[in-house]
Amino acid sequence: MRKKALVTGASRGIGAAIAKMLAGEGYDLYLIGRRSEEKLKEIKAWAEATYHVACEIFLCDVSDPAAVEEVFAQVGDVDVLINNAAVSHVGLLADMSVAEWNQVIGTNLNSLFYTCKAVIPGMVSRKEGKIINVSSVWGSVGASMEVAYSAAKGGVDSFTKALAKELAPSNIQVNAVAFGMIDTDMNACFSEEEKLAIAEEIPADRLGTPQEAAKMVQQILQAPAYLTGQVITMDGGWI
Repeated sequence: MRKKALVTGASRGIGAAIAKMLAGEGYDLYLIGRRSEEKLKEIKAWAEATYHVACEIFLCDVSDPAAVEEVFAQVGDVDVLINNAAVSHVGLLADMSVAEWNQVIGTNLNSLFYTCKAVIPGMVSRKEGKIINVSSVWGSVGASMEVAYSAAKGGVDSFTKALAKELAPSNIQVNAVAFGMIDTDMNACFSEEEKLAIAEEIPADRLGTPQEAAKMVQQILQAPAYLTGQVITMDGGWI
């Protein structure tokens, strides 16, 4: 029987690349996106045709606990959970509304509580499971004009370390990857000139790719079970 993996924020960028990687590894997939049903359908069709795995898609706002609970009631147990869903907000904190703050924290941090709470009982029962949270270098050093995003990702890092300690006795590994600047739609708010300026700050002299991000996640999935509670940075030497 094939193992099952669930990916949030799976319709594009890092999430889509992770979904395709998991299909190549033979996982049956559950893919969650907030709005992009057509993109999810494209990934589903590609995964089923290319690797003959099963794939189910769900539209769900992961910041809504009731919506997450409804999805997991249909999904059941999974072997791998990838918490990738995220939204960013670029602007001065003084100009940020309460609703905007809540959206960033709800999507980037609160969602981990909802999804992990749903999968942990099954993983503990089987004494096996892997949870990987997608974080950011801003979670450790902070970014001007991105206070809410930085705070949320800092929370993701601490959440990862603490939950790993709880679940290690049950042979469940919890890790995170703190990515630097990856070339995805999330960075569409920056002009090409701004991206070039950022690339000049990065020793690798370029932005990372979603495929490289997925490869990092793949390596964590294949790592020994003794690897847990870690926040692994992948940023081209930037920070």
